[in-house]
Amino acid sequence: MSDGKRRPSEEDALAAVRTLIEWAGDDPDREGLLDTPKRVVKSYKELFSGYESDPREYLERTFDEVGGYDELVVLKDIRVVSFCEHHMLPFLGKAHVGYLPRNRVVGISKLARVVHGFARRLQIQEKLTAEIAEAIQDILDPKGVGVVIVSEHSCMTMRGVNTPGSRLTTSHLLGEVRDDPRTRQEFFELVRNGG
Repeated sequence: MSDGKRRPSEEDALAAVRTLIEWAGDDPDREGLLDTPKRVVKSYKELFSGYESDPREYLERTFDEVGGYDELVVLKDIRVVSFCEHHMLPFLGKAHVGYLPRNRVVGISKLARVVHGFARRLQIQEKLTAEIAEAIQDILDPKGVGVVIVSEHSCMTMRGVNTPGSRLTTSHLLGEVRDDPRTRQEFFELVRNGG
């Protein structure tokens, strides 16, 4: 935790889940719920693993031998699993990430790892979109970056306004992808149509 507070122990987390089960009106000692606190804590370790590392580090190994390649690099349909910081409910969707290399590229799996690393935290989608784009811009120093995320938010589909099928689209564009109308249009066409 960044503010100097002690991070709760696993025992604290297990007790919290038991409390939530009781609060919901059930008995945490009921046979079907006996192992639920352990399962929830284990799944939260995975779902919030983005706090355990710096996703920007995935971008540090690059390749300078690009053979003169200076066109957009776009990786589409990267699965996004994240959690809304307002309700702690998941939002699921896809990220589309592109950049215009200056003189080096990164392995495409690293782009997916950056998305996954930032996604495995509590946040809003707008912040997630910006964090991914800014990390790529800061570390790779490309001519421009574009990130689009389209996802369905459980806080909208399971509760509240109950609107299944509604999707939120966010984008964050930097450099030439934002400022050059032709590059911007090419990026959005690649995202929409796949080239």
